[in-house]
Amino acid sequence: MFNFEFYNPTKILFGKGQIASIAKEVPADARVLLTAGGGSIKANGVYQQVIDALAGRTIIEFWGIEPNPEYATLMKAVELGRKEKIDLILAVGGGSVLDGSKFIAAAIPFDGEPWDILNKGAAVNTATPLASILTLPATGSESNTFAVISRRETGEKLAFGSVHVYPKFAVLDPETTFSLPPRQVANGVVDAFCHVCEQYMTFPADAHIQDRFAESILKTLIEVGPRTLANPTNYDDRATFVWSATLALNGLIGAGVPQDWATHMIGHELTALYNIDHARTLAVVMPHLFRVQSAQKEAKLLQYAERIWGVTSGAPAERIEAAIAKTEEFFESMGLPTRLAKYDNIQDGTPALVAEKLQSRGFAKLGEKGEVGPEQVVEILTRSLAA
Repeated sequence: MFNFEFYNPTKILFGKGQIASIAKEVPADARVLLTAGGGSIKANGVYQQVIDALAGRTIIEFWGIEPNPEYATLMKAVELGRKEKIDLILAVGGGSVLDGSKFIAAAIPFDGEPWDILNKGAAVNTATPLASILTLPATGSESNTFAVISRRETGEKLAFGSVHVYPKFAVLDPETTFSLPPRQVANGVVDAFCHVCEQYMTFPADAHIQDRFAESILKTLIEVGPRTLANPTNYDDRATFVWSATLALNGLIGAGVPQDWATHMIGHELTALYNIDHARTLAVVMPHLFRVQSAQKEAKLLQYAERIWGVTSGAPAERIEAAIAKTEEFFESMGLPTRLAKYDNIQDGTPALVAEKLQSRGFAKLGEKGEVGPEQVVEILTRSLAA
C-alpha cells in the first residue's frame, strides 16, 4: 500500500426529509447563491423544500447550469456572486450543477483570469463556501474536490481540483431522485461503476481493504443498478445506489492505491467533440482500454474476473476476455452502448483526432504507469468503432 493522506470534511445528511436539516447548517444572516440547472427541482418539489428550509435568509438564484457545465454560463454566476457579496453557494442538482458550482466558488475570489484555473492549473488558494443538495447520483461531486468544465468555443473539457471546494455539507435524500429519467439513472450507475474501476483496475499494491471496498461497490451496482432502473421509487434500492455513487469517488477507495483515469480523459474528448453523455463515453472506452492494456492490468483483471463475475476457469487471456465481455453486457443491459460505432456522425478520423487533442494538452502519457500514449488511444477508439 502506498503512503497516503485521507481527508474528507464534507458532512453528509443522508435520508428522507434531510433537506429540512440545512436550516441548522446555514447561518440565519447568510446571503446564499442558489445554483441550479433547468428547473426540474421545481417540478419535483425540491426547490420549495429548500426555500422553506432557508426561510429568513437572503437567497439569490442562478439558473441554467447545463450538463457539461459551460464556462461562459458559469462566469455569469461568478459576476453575480461577486456583485451580491454572497456567503455561501448552495448547489441544488446533479453532478454538472455541483461541478459548475465548484468552479464558481473558486472563481469568485480568484485574482486573475479564472480560465487559468482549468487551462493552466492555476492554484486555488481560497474559495467561497459551498454546499450541495444532490438530485442525481453519479459523479460523487457532492463529497469530493473535483470538477470538470466545458468551453464550447474552444472545444475543451478540462478538470480541476482543490481542497477548498469540498462541500461543507451534502444532502442525499434518495426520494429527490425518484423522478429522474431512466437515461440519467442508467448513466449514473455506469458512471459510478467506472469511477471505481479507474481506482481499482491498475496493478496490485497490497491494498487489500481498498480492493475489497471497491469490489463491494462494483457488485452492489451490478445488483441494484437494474433494480433501481426498473423500480425507481423503491427507496431501499435507490438509497443503496445513491450511497454507492458517493463512496465510488469520495477518496476512500483511492487512498494508497495507483489510479488510472485514462478512460475519463479519452471520454472527455469524445464529449467535447460529439456531446455524448459523459457516462456513455466511459462505456465505449473502458472495455476496449482493458483489452489494449490487458497485459499491464493482467493481475487485477484476473482478480476482477474471479471476484466480480465468478470467472475461474480457462487460460488467463480467456478469463480476462470473459470478464470484459460481462462488463459490456452489464453496460448494455443498462442501455449504454459499448461501441462508438453505435453513435451517429462519428468521423472516421476520430481516433487520431482524440489522440492529437490529448497530446496537444500535454496528456501524451495516460494511465497508472503512463503507458497509454497516442498509439494506444488510437487503438482503443479504433476497436470501439468496429461494428
